[in-house]
Amino acid sequence: MLKFRKATLDDLSEIEKIYEGARAFMRETGNPTQWGTAYPSRDVILSDVEKGELYVAYDAVIEAVFVFCEGDDPDYKSLDGKWLSDCPSRAVHRVASAGLRRGILSYVMNFCFSHCESIKIDTHRDNTVMQKALERYGFSPCGTIFIKGSGERTAYQMIK
Repeated sequence: MLKFRKATLDDLSEIEKIYEGARAFMRETGNPTQWGTAYPSRDVILSDVEKGELYVAYDAVIEAVFVFCEGDDPDYKSLDGKWLSDCPSRAVHRVASAGLRRGILSYVMNFCFSHCESIKIDTHRDNTVMQKALERYGFSPCGTIFIKGSGERTAYQMIK
């Protein structure tokens, strides 16, 4: 059974390996530019740990990593489209799996929805794997956001 906790600095090498594997998977599935060859950087990961927003899903080993933000992401204020609701939401970012278990997004989202009623998330237009997973889970595409330095992303929301 998967358990969840906030990531610590002791998890850094495992987290970096998971993100490295996720970048390779993205390249293999037609999405070479969303995270490129070095995103998220060690500095980004350390910042997420410091803010207390980086989580790991684990059993015997860490199987997934993700950011679960308090409150709305400021990038989501400039949506070209319409959110399902303006109710308070939390954002999820940088979801990556070690590839040890199918359907990891469902486990992550079940955990996140146990802490809030509305979640917003975004992904690159070339990340069809994530788009399908989000829609399979029940997320609705709401429009496009533009992230400085990263370009446009398809934004999704789900309300429990």
